[in-house]
Amino acid sequence: MIKHLKPAMILFVLLSVLTGFIYPAVVTVLAQIIFPEQANGSLLTDGKGKLTGSILIGQSFSSPKYFWGRPSATAPFAYNAGASSGSNLGPTNPALVDAVKARIETLKAADPKNEAPIPVDLITTSGSGLDPHISPAAANYQINRVAKARNLKPEKLHALVEAHTESRQLGFLGEPGVNVLKLNLALDNIH
Repeated sequence: MIKHLKPAMILFVLLSVLTGFIYPAVVTVLAQIIFPEQANGSLLTDGKGKLTGSILIGQSFSSPKYFWGRPSATAPFAYNAGASSGSNLGPTNPALVDAVKARIETLKAADPKNEAPIPVDLITTSGSGLDPHISPAAANYQINRVAKARNLKPEKLHALVEAHTESRQLGFLGEPGVNVLKLNLALDNIH
């Protein structure tokens, strides 16, 4: 029995050291060398060096002078990176219908003169609840509200949205999107 137990224990210790310490250390060092920004959370700072967030996790913006992101269904608060989840409400669930109606009313109250159709990503949550992007249509829908709140010309904001629209990956994967945090940081730098 000891004859079989000794090699098993040696193998257990070696594999534990290899997979528990050496491999993670090598991957961490390589990530810091090859992809330092991504390895450190893809963090963004404002123009003064103050940390404002990550480009990978959505944030809550509710002021009319900012572009709003996709709603979040994470608990116990919106955009909780420690509890990524969707609402899991089915399309016939009355709670989902009520939530969508409330979001529509919020958007209409913030910009009562806007008669354009509301893009679906402004009234529905993503599967993760942390989506940092909105569609270009969702950004364009909000331009008049933001322009009015900041006393800017809408054309200036159209150009800003266009400049911050990310194209499809490799030219054919996914849909174009606008990172809300990057857009709002750029918006704060307009004079």
